[in-house]
Amino acid sequence: MPQPAESDTLRRRHPALPDHLTWEPSSRWVRAVVDGLTVVDTRAPILVWEAGHKVPEYGIPRADVRTDLLSPADDAPAPGRSWRPVRPARRWYHLRLPDRVVPHVAWSWDDDGLDGWLGVSWTPGVLDAWYEEDERVITHPRDPHNRVDALPSSRHVVVRDGDRVLADSRSPVAVYETGLPTRWYLPREDVRFDELVATDTVSECPYKGHATAYWGVRRADGTVEDVAWSYPDPFPAVVAVRDRVAFWGERVVVEVDGVRASSAVDLRV
Repeated sequence: MPQPAESDTLRRRHPALPDHLTWEPSSRWVRAVVDGLTVVDTRAPILVWEAGHKVPEYGIPRADVRTDLLSPADDAPAPGRSWRPVRPARRWYHLRLPDRVVPHVAWSWDDDGLDGWLGVSWTPGVLDAWYEEDERVITHPRDPHNRVDALPSSRHVVVRDGDRVLADSRSPVAVYETGLPTRWYLPREDVRFDELVATDTVSECPYKGHATAYWGVRRADGTVEDVAWSYPDPFPAVVAVRDRVAFWGERVVVEVDGVRASSAVDLRV
């Protein structure tokens, strides 16, 4: 497809991912609970974005964290054991409960401007639940600048893996999410499950819910690579995707009206 010619007066717009920490205030009432104990309770959080990253974290005023239960840690979580922060923290803290110690629950950012706030982990298995107002939220704080629309469509979507057709549908639901490629959710009757292998992968999204059904394709070396997923019980805002199947355009070819769909790489996210 033709694209506008860029010049000194015209540039393509990309999601803003600054090369420094950014923040903004929030008026949401935010709480976090573990073992029946509320350890975060604030009506004045801030949202903090790390340099070059799309997903924010909450900065919690120290006065709104049970700092009486925190003790400084001598180390940081092992690589892969914590989702955030991406860059090294100034200090980590353990949470001391009556019957156990929860390691690496909170951190302070390595920036003097954030000395009055703590980050608190959303990594699964650390705390039991987070709430915004009285609604339970998952995975990470919702970005107020992020929009997710699930729109029924009559476009023709074909999914291929090499010479194999994995799906062919003329009744998809298109999910448009800020800064991410369009995902096409297809009716199950339009998916060739005989070409797919069910896997035990699960994932979650703060905007869509829990994806508890995944499928992969078997590669030449015998391994199975996840390529598709489904939300059996999505959040109300995207109920149109219930039980439908979406495919990664980064791992298989997704064609929409005969044109290969964009991937996350194309969008430079």
